[in-house]
Amino acid sequence: MEEINEKIQIVNINDEMKKCYIDYAMSVIVGRALPDVRDGLKPVHRRILYSMHELGLFPDKQYRKSARIVGDVLGKYHPHGDSAVYDAMVRLAQDFSTRYLLVDGHGNFGSVDGDGAAAMRYTEARLSKIAMEMMRDINKDTIDFVDNFDGSEKEPSVLPSRYPNLLVNGSSGIAVGMATNIPPHNLSEVIDGTIMLIDNPDVSIKELMTKIKGPDFPTAGVILGKDGIRQAYETGRGRIIVRAKAVIEEEKGKNKIIITEIPYQVNKAKLIEDIAELVKDKKIEGISDLRDESDRQGMRIVIELKRDANPNVVLNLLYKHTKMQDTFGVIMIALVDGEPKTLNLKEALIHYINFQKEVLTRRTRYELDKAEARAHILEGLRIALDHIDEVINLIRSSKTVEIARNGLMEKFGLSEKQAQAILDMRLQRLTGLEREKIEEEYAELIKTINYLREVLENERLLLSIIKDELNEIKQKYGDTRRTKIMSKFEEIDVEDLIQEEEVAVTITHAGYIKRITIDAYRSQKRGGKGIQGLSTREDDFVEHLFITSTHNNIIFFTNMGRAYKLKAYEIPEGGRTAKGTNIVNILPLNPREKIQAVISIKEFNEEEYLLFVTKNGLMKKTTLSEFSSIRKNGLNAINLRDSDELIGAKLTDGKQTIAVITQNGYSLTFNEEDVRPMGRTAAGVKAITLRENDIVVGAEIVDLEQDLLIVSENGYGKRTSYTEYPVHHRGGKGIITYKVTEKTGKIVGAKTVKDSDEIMLINNSNIIIRLEVNQISRSGRNTMGVTLMKTKEDERIVSVAKINSNDNEEENQ
Repeated sequence: MEEINEKIQIVNINDEMKKCYIDYAMSVIVGRALPDVRDGLKPVHRRILYSMHELGLFPDKQYRKSARIVGDVLGKYHPHGDSAVYDAMVRLAQDFSTRYLLVDGHGNFGSVDGDGAAAMRYTEARLSKIAMEMMRDINKDTIDFVDNFDGSEKEPSVLPSRYPNLLVNGSSGIAVGMATNIPPHNLSEVIDGTIMLIDNPDVSIKELMTKIKGPDFPTAGVILGKDGIRQAYETGRGRIIVRAKAVIEEEKGKNKIIITEIPYQVNKAKLIEDIAELVKDKKIEGISDLRDESDRQGMRIVIELKRDANPNVVLNLLYKHTKMQDTFGVIMIALVDGEPKTLNLKEALIHYINFQKEVLTRRTRYELDKAEARAHILEGLRIALDHIDEVINLIRSSKTVEIARNGLMEKFGLSEKQAQAILDMRLQRLTGLEREKIEEEYAELIKTINYLREVLENERLLLSIIKDELNEIKQKYGDTRRTKIMSKFEEIDVEDLIQEEEVAVTITHAGYIKRITIDAYRSQKRGGKGIQGLSTREDDFVEHLFITSTHNNIIFFTNMGRAYKLKAYEIPEGGRTAKGTNIVNILPLNPREKIQAVISIKEFNEEEYLLFVTKNGLMKKTTLSEFSSIRKNGLNAINLRDSDELIGAKLTDGKQTIAVITQNGYSLTFNEEDVRPMGRTAAGVKAITLRENDIVVGAEIVDLEQDLLIVSENGYGKRTSYTEYPVHHRGGKGIITYKVTEKTGKIVGAKTVKDSDEIMLINNSNIIIRLEVNQISRSGRNTMGVTLMKTKEDERIVSVAKINSNDNEEENQ
């Protein structure tokens, strides 16, 4: 036991976990996820290319099975999953994933529609021509080789990479605690930028951008604006907005949108599916047909539009709601001397140039050593040829090779290698022609040696060679830019493309919403039967109808006190008898949530207020500006107590007189200043003290030059001058405002009106009638009024809306 106890080490578990996790993180960062700044490759890609090079899979040789390549990589260099290696190799062979292909694939290597590559036993591959430039001079001691995972093989720590592959092909990867996402670029532009930096090390990033204009994606597309590019190049991080290339064509009076390029890494099939889903959900209207006509000639997605559709509006909605417009988040992190660093454009190029200086220096030194070794041998041969008879006699008189070699070394002052070369020399070298060749070769070698020594001593000459070799690669593999860059990007506001017009919006009890032009309803005489407003299910009926402009902000308030916001044009348009779209497809409502009030506003004014009224007689006032940033999932507008519900909301300046009306025919008028402003989450204060079995049905802003219109559920109504309503303090029980009887039914709505106004009434059979207010007679507070709309025994009025004569701006129940 004592011996065992001596072997036990006590460690702090926190320290041990921290150490192990850091070791794991660094292993992932250095060994898997991040590219090296010198060759722009992760270890798996480097091992794939080197293994293919060792297998002799050159561009002019035949293809070999991908399974053979993957097996070689796994067995020699990369002891991980075969699917990971194959997936990495496939990506290098996909022309929609890699800007300049490093693997020449033969067979099914997947598609831009998201189809996977065929199994590795079916596909074949070899190195591409430009991949050979990554490997060029690898056997000339230009880079270091290190042991593989078990020490049985040697693998390159980095490839010579004779062009700046980190920028040219980009890289993406997720490590531990960090990620990299470097976009691909145009080879010609990157080489031009590299040469500019070589010529002028003090060049600015702004000047470099005159050569390297921005990313150049394999799927082309359009980059919107240069601000994101500039930020990425200056800081190493930025957001670049990329759009699909689309044109609008007209044929036989109908427009269609043709998409020929899509943003990088966007799945074409999924994009088409998303567009179809948006059309199905009526989030984008005006599309009559959608089809994919892509073939070997290129991509072509055709979106046919209806005759009355505005093609610019549809196109911009597609940009807004689909991956036809995408954001590429640039994170330029790469390994520099084994450590992850965020690099700007100039730093990335500086590291590459320094690496190339090292590669060329090592290559030059290697070639110099070989040239000097060969010159040394030729010097010995020249000595032998000058004394050929003596050499022959010495060799003939020697009993062994060793004696002959030593004799040559002693007599002519030769080295062992020179003496051995003379002994190995064939007799044909004694001819005059061969002697001449030796002299010529020696003279050329002396020139080469002098040149190589000069390269090592003169950095300017070294850099000149780097430039020449980069230009050579540019001439062989350079191509034109694919991705277009819009120098100035001003996002088109969809609202600017939509005609501003007055529309009616209806919301049914079951939650169906639609908008329709106001002209679809015709004005009728009092007491008429109305026209069919929309077709709904038998148990459904219209609960809300309001008039607004297509450009207005529509704020929806629910019975649970939450607020949601839409632009009016975002509400799907429907025919006069159409059922509409279920509002849950437009707003993220909870199952028990129901729209209770709607406010239409042009803009959010800090001097205006929203006045909320609840069923139990509470009121709250909140500044309008607090609702300017309503999230897509809504926000709380009022804190409701117990079983209370929000029944209405009004837009005010904070200094109005308010009339609160109950369903049993009572009202209370008081100054709005009695209600102090409160935050969004407040519950409010008591507006009216309710009698038994009574609830609030509405609240109106008082105008002494106008009337209060009351409408009952059985189609009766009247208007009474506001001068008959004395102002009290809030919290009272109120006074009689309408004579509620079994004949009239309870009050369903109240509006502030003038003679020139019009109103709309909707019953539970979905019949709508539009009336002029001047057809409705005035009467006192304690009266039942006249028939406004005929109702059958099982029918009742459920909603009242007012159309203002001046601006058609609606005030809501």
